[in-house]
Amino acid sequence: MIYPSHMELITMPLAPLDTRHLPAGVHSRFVDGVNGLRMHVLEAGQQKPGQPLLLLLHGFPELAYCWRKVMVPLAELGYHVVAPDQRGYGRTTGWSPTYDQDLRPYSMLNLARDAVALTFALGYRRAAAVIGHDFGSPVASWCALTRPDVYRRCAILSAPFAGPPRLPFGTAAPGSQRAEPGNATGGVEADLGRLPRPRKHYQRYYTTRSANDDMWRAPEGVGTFLRAYFHYKSADWEGNKPHQLANFSADELAKMPTYYVMDRNQTMAETVRPFAPSATEIAANRWLPDAEIAVYAEEYERTGFQGGLNWYRASLEPHLVADLSLFSGKTIGVPSMFISGQSDWGTYQMPGALEIMCERAFAHMTGVRLVPGAGHWVQQEQPESVVEHLQALLAIEV
Repeated sequence: MIYPSHMELITMPLAPLDTRHLPAGVHSRFVDGVNGLRMHVLEAGQQKPGQPLLLLLHGFPELAYCWRKVMVPLAELGYHVVAPDQRGYGRTTGWSPTYDQDLRPYSMLNLARDAVALTFALGYRRAAAVIGHDFGSPVASWCALTRPDVYRRCAILSAPFAGPPRLPFGTAAPGSQRAEPGNATGGVEADLGRLPRPRKHYQRYYTTRSANDDMWRAPEGVGTFLRAYFHYKSADWEGNKPHQLANFSADELAKMPTYYVMDRNQTMAETVRPFAPSATEIAANRWLPDAEIAVYAEEYERTGFQGGLNWYRASLEPHLVADLSLFSGKTIGVPSMFISGQSDWGTYQMPGALEIMCERAFAHMTGVRLVPGAGHWVQQEQPESVVEHLQALLAIEV
């Protein structure tokens, strides 16, 4: 038998996601011609013409499916709710799964362009809000920053947005020192490696050639790997007790769990494996039962993880970061909100980002909401609270 190649697997025609995997009222379909993509979307509330749009953007390693628990409640508030599989993920096609490729398609500006192209393809000139979780948070933020005429509100979940890279300012004065913009992890990586217990930052690991196969070909299988990964970053793991870090130094970063600051010689699969939930814990899980983790596993078994990992690579690529500095000093002016789980280290993983987000990056940040009983997967762990907070944001007149 001749088996299809990886490229053939992610480009072959796909059916919409089976309705048996979706809550009543959520539908799956494809939208063609979205910035070069055939984009798979989940939607709710589309039956009533004229409903304002809510665009929901997932992170890593997620899918449009991560929004399934909030889509119908938001639609019942009077919205057309759309969640795409973003570039590099799920049933969306038109992207390459390879490591050796031009990373510009995965730049923040192009990912925001994907969102705008989808919004327009759906027949909207403006949306009531753009909402992003995890790596979807900076995409949503860039949408609101560059196209406030389209996205009238912005909610970001689990990952604070500290604004565009800043260009040096006031350096023309005699004797001034030029401060070049840097990247998120480059300067501290060597220091992490010199700790008594040598470490490495997960974002740097995700840029390596081996990261995809480490997870995709993990001996325990994709589903078991994902189960451990989701559990370790959730409120179900009692070790998640996040707090502010004093600064962006190796000693401070090493206080975080190993899913963020890994042991230097371990893969991500090896990192999360000791924290896999027990059979009893899995049976007790109501926010991600076996039937739901199986949806993630089936998609990632087919696609691998490289599409999503290319987002991390592009975010650390100097020339792509430099492109973003065109917007240095520009703030997001639309009403916005930050939502995260009380047990989510994502709120604090970049020391200082939360404060910069509130004080400088957003001009109309209406609040920071930390949800009890939730870790990193806040819209899956505590969907009712997330809908309640989003409803408050949506009630603000614009």
